[in-house]
Amino acid sequence: MSRYTGPRYKLARRLGISLDGTGKDIKRNYPPGQHGHTRRKLSEYGIQLQEKQKLRHMYGVSEKQFRRTFEQAAKLPGVHGENFMKLLESRLDNVVYRMGLAPTRPAARQLVTHGHFLVNGKKVNIPSYRVQPGDVISVREKSRNLAIIKDALEARTYLPNYITFNDSAMEGTFTRLPEREEMPAEINEKLIVEFYSR
Repeated sequence: MSRYTGPRYKLARRLGISLDGTGKDIKRNYPPGQHGHTRRKLSEYGIQLQEKQKLRHMYGVSEKQFRRTFEQAAKLPGVHGENFMKLLESRLDNVVYRMGLAPTRPAARQLVTHGHFLVNGKKVNIPSYRVQPGDVISVREKSRNLAIIKDALEARTYLPNYITFNDSAMEGTFTRLPEREEMPAEINEKLIVEFYSR
């Protein structure tokens, strides 16, 4: 099964979390549908599944890709859940979004796929490309006048500590892997580890 391409606002309401980080997609704090107000209490499995789906849809990856990244995180030293989130956070589409070069992660994914970015001077059009600490991500010369990139840079309000960005050169450096407190606080990664450990 490929990645989810359905209505994102409805999905955000069902999961109870803003998937694009703007907060616009969760105006009502109850699930969509006729029985949204009267949903039954979730089981332990349901809570774990929902937490997994939150993170998966937040980064916009397919289940197969998500599971593969989880297994790769198990081979790294340190806390499994934190390593997993660090791998997701170092995806090229996510780094482009964090730099403020795209308004949302899906927009960043599309811009990367269309080949608007260079990593260390080479064109990369794979959204799941894993950025390493020290890599320099820049906007291609031909793409610097794109309205979506200019508007996103103007609207940027926050730049994470693990990224440095030069506005005039339109390039940024992924200086290090993020710490846990710099990653989404609304996600409980321990529940995801429990879900896959069943």
